Amino acid sequence: MEAQATYIALAALFGIFMAWGIGANDVANAMATSVGSKALTIKQAVLVAAIFEFLGAVLAGGEVTSTIRKGIVDANLLSGTPDLLVYGMLAALLAAGTWLLIASRNGWPVSTTHSIVGAIVGFAAVGIGFDAVQWGKVGTIVMSWIVSPLTAGFIAYLIYMSVQALILRQEDPLARAKRYVPVYIFFAGFTITLVTILKGLKHVGLDISLANAYILAILIGVVIALIGAFAIRRIEPDKKLDKKQHFYTVERVFGVLMIVTACSMAFAHGSNDVANAIGPLAAVISIARTGVIGANSAIPIWVLGLGGAGIVIGLATYGIRVIKTVGHRITQLTPSRGFAAELAAATTIVIASGTGIPISTTHTLVGAVLGVGLARGIEAIDLRVVGRIFVSWVVTIPAGAFLAIVFFYIFKATLP
Repeated sequence: MEAQATYIALAALFGIFMAWGIGANDVANAMATSVGSKALTIKQAVLVAAIFEFLGAVLAGGEVTSTIRKGIVDANLLSGTPDLLVYGMLAALLAAGTWLLIASRNGWPVSTTHSIVGAIVGFAAVGIGFDAVQWGKVGTIVMSWIVSPLTAGFIAYLIYMSVQALILRQEDPLARAKRYVPVYIFFAGFTITLVTILKGLKHVGLDISLANAYILAILIGVVIALIGAFAIRRIEPDKKLDKKQHFYTVERVFGVLMIVTACSMAFAHGSNDVANAIGPLAAVISIARTGVIGANSAIPIWVLGLGGAGIVIGLATYGIRVIKTVGHRITQLTPSRGFAAELAAATTIVIASGTGIPISTTHTLVGAVLGVGLARGIEAIDLRVVGRIFVSWVVTIPAGAFLAIVFFYIFKATLP
């Protein structure tokens, strides 16, 4: 019993540390477009994240969590020694959290998914054996890291090109914005409502049919769009500022839309990336309570809540460092550009969360920002910054693996 309590206490502690790292790094990415385009202040971004990251983690976080927990390591090879898997999962959490602390201090927007997957692969390869790693599953995840930025970039490019065609290149851009922006708001509201119903509400005991889910998502999307349209209609043109900065009032309209997409992005991120902290934690709790590896046990709601809370604290304390890199240094963002990037990234993450593929939010969002930049021409992107980001991505997997191997041997030698 004493060993069980020790395992659960350490798992909870390291899980919070890992969730803190997600908040400091990945959530900072998620909020960077809103802050970089000046649609939200830092304080407002933290408040949005606090509400919607937490809701996403608690309501819709279970689908991806099961992929991280069961998919990467062949747990059957440890059926006789469950303690080894406990040491490995504890090592993976501490290793990934440590790397995220280092990266966040330096303002590097690295992937928390890379960090935890690299850490789990590292411990499994040395602690159990090379064959223990489900390399096919890892290959699928690696493919998603390539596909997700390309998908998000392509969607962002299309969305921003549609904004330019429908609004910015027209003779009356403000009137056009007031007409079309509510349509974009509907799309954002519809997408995020649908994933909440299909993947989130099952965890709290509600099961709605597919047809009813679409009807409800359409209705909620219409309500959100009507509220947005009302807010937009109240925006009056400022001729003095419009002369000084072309499209100033139009960008204010997109600022309203950015609030909706920021909420969407935060929810989608919480539903997907809570798995990185909670997957290993859930595995440790399951083994500590049952003594059996792979026993089917529902993820306790307090575990998802713990992950959500840690994520919010991480953003509030260290997030500004990464926000500056993604929000200001890749390309110049305005609310219309930031909206296209955020909606594209949120849509990609929602699709991934629904299918249970643990994608990298960092890759998705940077891909979306690059897509927006490319819509304005390659010269609109600071390629040196992009190059440094890519290097930090490459380093993350081996760093996570190395740290996990070190911590695994320490836990194996010292824990009961």
